[in-house]
Amino acid sequence: MIRIFGDSISGNCQKVKWVVEQLDIPHEWVEVDILKGETRTDDFLAINPFGQVPVIQLDDGRTLAQSNAIISWLAEGSDLVPDDTFERAKMLEWMFWEQYSHETAIAVRRFQKLYQEKSDDEIDPQLIPKGRRALGRMEMALLGNDWIAGGETMTLADISLLAYTRLAHEGGFDVSEFPAVHGWIARCERELGLPHLHEVTDVQV
Repeated sequence: MIRIFGDSISGNCQKVKWVVEQLDIPHEWVEVDILKGETRTDDFLAINPFGQVPVIQLDDGRTLAQSNAIISWLAEGSDLVPDDTFERAKMLEWMFWEQYSHETAIAVRRFQKLYQEKSDDEIDPQLIPKGRRALGRMEMALLGNDWIAGGETMTLADISLLAYTRLAHEGGFDVSEFPAVHGWIARCERELGLPHLHEVTDVQV
């Protein structure tokens, strides 16, 4: 059985949880508290020298880190990964972008504001415009499309981007300013069986 080491406050860890639950993959969840420094212990570093969650461990002892690498491996051969090679590449395009241009603003500001309890004056002022540009890029992609990579069904790109977009308000971003993104969040939540975090009565879902 796969063991998943993750912190429930982490969007990156939630991605992995959603995929295993969506695909009914047997697993054991091992809670690791990053705020208490549990990713820096010798025992954890023996599992993942990167000192990060999530990480999965297989029955044979092999481990895999980095959320998007993990969900790509878990979902191989499932409906969450397009068969068409170009559509798959578009999915990966968004997943790479999520880690480089989206998470680095929205997730970082959320963590500093919510968990480090920094005031707005203490947080890099460029994170707000950077995060808004990321949400705006998603907005443009979702105009006329139900799913972020433009296909007919949800893919790993949607799960990857949902994790921190859904929680963007905790970092001071108002997703209601991006109606296509707002509606997409509700669609993804419905597809994954998640509770709605945002009012959706006025959004086409």
